[in-house]
Amino acid sequence: MVFKNIDEARLRKLADLAVSVGINVKVGQPVVITASVEAAPFVRMCIEAAYEHGAKYVHVLWHDDLSSRLTFLNADIKEFESIPDYRVAQYDYFIDEKVARLNIIDDVPGVFSGVDGDKMAAQAKAAGKAFKRYRDYTMANHGQWTIVAVPSPGWAQLVFPNEETQVAIDKMWEAILSASRVTLDNDPVADWKAHNEGLSLRNEKLNEYNFKALHFENGLNTDLVVGLADDHRWAGGAEIAGNGQVFNPNIPTEENFSMPHRDRVDGTVYSTKPLDYQGVLIEDFFLEFKDGKVINHGAKVNEEKLTQLLDTDEGSRHIGEVALISHDSPIQNSGILFYNTLFDENASCHLALGAAYPMNINGGTTMSEDELKTHGYNSSINHVDFMFGSADMKITGIHHDDREVVIFENGNFII
Repeated sequence: MVFKNIDEARLRKLADLAVSVGINVKVGQPVVITASVEAAPFVRMCIEAAYEHGAKYVHVLWHDDLSSRLTFLNADIKEFESIPDYRVAQYDYFIDEKVARLNIIDDVPGVFSGVDGDKMAAQAKAAGKAFKRYRDYTMANHGQWTIVAVPSPGWAQLVFPNEETQVAIDKMWEAILSASRVTLDNDPVADWKAHNEGLSLRNEKLNEYNFKALHFENGLNTDLVVGLADDHRWAGGAEIAGNGQVFNPNIPTEENFSMPHRDRVDGTVYSTKPLDYQGVLIEDFFLEFKDGKVINHGAKVNEEKLTQLLDTDEGSRHIGEVALISHDSPIQNSGILFYNTLFDENASCHLALGAAYPMNINGGTTMSEDELKTHGYNSSINHVDFMFGSADMKITGIHHDDREVVIFENGNFII
């Protein structure tokens, strides 16, 4: 059903893009692919593409959310409070082998609704502790990694609720491929090269400004000052891994992002799109910050899930990323609400609760965690993006001498 009407040539273009531009696998490098069992036809294409580009070996880690849901519903909570040693050893092996990591997503938002939140929280904490080394390997760009998406029936029906299932899936394919810059007759690799150059130029401009803070304001009552980390660096588009390979972490991507200072965020921010967290949709929420920490929050839908997210660990009440995206952008202009962070974050300015990326500090990927913290780095087992951009967003950059420069007006960059 998922792959019934999709043009195979276009699908192979996406698979090749994920391998050649996404992770940009080195000759002789192992690859780890994480995917659901439903995505198997596309996974096979990615495996084939990886070997064509010189991969040493391709490991596939399969999962199935419906099976996981049954386990959450039936197993005792104590089963989620620790991670078996063999799983930790497997991820340590991947690090030692210096793998490139490809994550293929087809998540169904809301799939874990009704599941005991304490069980999910227990597993999240256990996994965060057990796989910290692997998370650090990824977030510090020691190896290449990327995320790419394919539809699932449940996801497609949520996005296109008035369509028959197959029609919804077909529309979802078109939306994903279009956002990923893959058409029947284009050269996606060339298009991504040009796109990355545009994002790089804006990074350079923002880095030249070297603001100490950004002030966000809109008609939804967002009034938030985000202090930026000391010696911060703007990034977005292509990155360079520790092994020298240029790669694209997200397909698609439209963002320029940097590191907030964990203790210098003040004011209130209101969400503009739903947040899918652990398969549960949190909607119409706000966060109030003081000295970098969330001191008050609320949501019209699933507030208890938001509270659970904030209470995961101390760092989950601070933010680790601030990202700027013009409202007049391809994904926003599509008019599609994806209910998925990979896409919706690229249609809207967003913040991330939890861990920061070391690459957003000059020289940060070679620093210890303690060294990063002296610059304002936030540490957490979470990194959860939420969207707050709007058509009337105004962003003012504040220099270290308190001079101000408007960089966003009516939702868009003006620099």
